Amino acid sequence: MPLYFTDVFSGSADWIVTDPHAQGTIVKVSQGTGYLNPKYEYQYSLAKNSGRLLGLYHYAGGNNPVAEANYFLSHIQDKLGEAVLAVDWEQYQNAAWGDTSWVRRFVDTVHQQTGVWPLIYVQESAIWQVANCVNDCGLWVAKYASMNWHSWQVPTITVNTSPWQAYTLWQFAGDDEDRSIATVDRQGWKQLANPTGKISAGVTNDNLLTWTDSLGDVWHREKGRFITDRVLDLRWGALPTSAVIATLPLGSVIDYDAWSRHNGYVWLRQPRANGEYGYLPCRNAETNEPFGKFEPLA
Repeated sequence: MPLYFTDVFSGSADWIVTDPHAQGTIVKVSQGTGYLNPKYEYQYSLAKNSGRLLGLYHYAGGNNPVAEANYFLSHIQDKLGEAVLAVDWEQYQNAAWGDTSWVRRFVDTVHQQTGVWPLIYVQESAIWQVANCVNDCGLWVAKYASMNWHSWQVPTITVNTSPWQAYTLWQFAGDDEDRSIATVDRQGWKQLANPTGKISAGVTNDNLLTWTDSLGDVWHREKGRFITDRVLDLRWGALPTSAVIATLPLGSVIDYDAWSRHNGYVWLRQPRANGEYGYLPCRNAETNEPFGKFEPLA
């Protein structure tokens, strides 16, 4: 028997969150870099307590895709590994519509920081805008027989998914209630949420002295100040391949709250606005050569 899903936003009634016709619920978390669904936590808890399969999505605003990905991730850390992630790529209120690099950069950022590839929601006629993600991300395609399709009966219409061989989800109704059908089973859905099986949901590191992140890297809580003695890249993730926030000149001052040794460097974590973090290599992990000097916080 196939799985069915509803997807909800702040204006969705509770009965849509828990509609017994569906086995899962995908909740809107954020949009752009300034909007957080005020009912997100409530709707997620309602779905979870009803025993539903879970998903979370970000609506693309068309601003900097790395910043938007980090804004999304900053609000879902305790749900990683439990919910399937998705990005909603639509024309409405999207300043980057038509930009074929935007979603690619967004999903790369999410994957670099979590090890998870998000699903991509897109209308059938705009699949070409996200086709460069075909080898990594699942497709959540939208196509309706009509806007008056107020039924859980799946319409008999052709759905183009090229260059994907098949969709992961097909949203076949989107008027009074968004309805989607899946090609994966329960285990497949859970694997999309936690592909490595190593991501622990529901655990926060705010009060821990040492913790392991979703990529398996061990972090140690320590507050201090670092002053660079060379040009260094501050990144959105603690990997040499993570997107660059800024290239810092010699003498830059970074206040940090944690460090980790991996991928050839010792990394510092810099708290930023809106619950986000920047990451800076401060030392060669092999030779222990520092890239600046450390000072205690005043």
